[in-house]
Amino acid sequence: MTEVVAKKAPLEDVMAAMDVVDTLRHQRDIATRELDAEGRRARFMQRLRELYAAQGIEVSDQVLREGIDALEQERFKYQPVKASFSTKIAKIWVSRARWGRPLGWLLLLAILFYAIYFAVEVLPQRQMRSALPQQLQFEFDVIGDLVASEQLLQRAKVKFAAGQRAVDENDFSRAGQILHELTQLKQQLQQEYTIRVVSRPGESSGVWRVPDVNPQGRKYYLIVEAIDSANKVVVLDVVSEESNASKRVSTWGIRVDEQTFYQVADDKSDDGIIQGNEVGRKQAGYLEPEYSISTSGAKITEW
Repeated sequence: MTEVVAKKAPLEDVMAAMDVVDTLRHQRDIATRELDAEGRRARFMQRLRELYAAQGIEVSDQVLREGIDALEQERFKYQPVKASFSTKIAKIWVSRARWGRPLGWLLLLAILFYAIYFAVEVLPQRQMRSALPQQLQFEFDVIGDLVASEQLLQRAKVKFAAGQRAVDENDFSRAGQILHELTQLKQQLQQEYTIRVVSRPGESSGVWRVPDVNPQGRKYYLIVEAIDSANKVVVLDVVSEESNASKRVSTWGIRVDEQTFYQVADDKSDDGIIQGNEVGRKQAGYLEPEYSISTSGAKITEW
């Protein structure tokens, strides 16, 4: 027990000395007056002894002397740290409770916005860049197997080469457009259907037009549709000779001569049915059908 007390005593003395220094700082006028004159140290210690006695505190002369020495030497005086980069960092860290939460929310929002940008812009471009060359090659290979015309094959080669250049130049928009065009070409080459004259009650099988530049003349058209191998109507993109506009339609008019027009009209007039209603066939590997009637190939989409 004695050993424990002996260890604590020095710390208690230091604390007492610090208290003396604090008291002296509050009694600065007395300290200045007494300490400035030699031979008055004893009187000053007596004053301090009386001051502590009045508070009911017993302080040894040794502690009083250490306190006075510490005051003179400014041992317990706070010396502010000089401003430096380290102190600035320390002050910022100490004040983190004030700025940490807003900064955390801003950082979270920045991460969220970047994640959205990455998912919407960056990732699709990376995927497109890696996938486009293979997709272009695949579409071109399929077209090469399908196409029955050297002219069409050369057309596909030109598009394929343009697509490769666009990928090399990181022009993914252009490369994607070329890929779409190759896909459309492939789909057109794959199509097989029969072209038949429409022969249903309440629907016209043919129409004729009077040209504005020649009121005495007439343009004759048979109204036709495309039927696939499953006997389903095929919707096609048809360019009208009247407007030069393309339109997706299930029926359209194909221009024929007067004789062909009236032959079909006579076929329908006897019993309301057109026996020879098949007028053309589109085979795989070709873009245009082959007709069994006399036609210029001109079309209309409205009548």
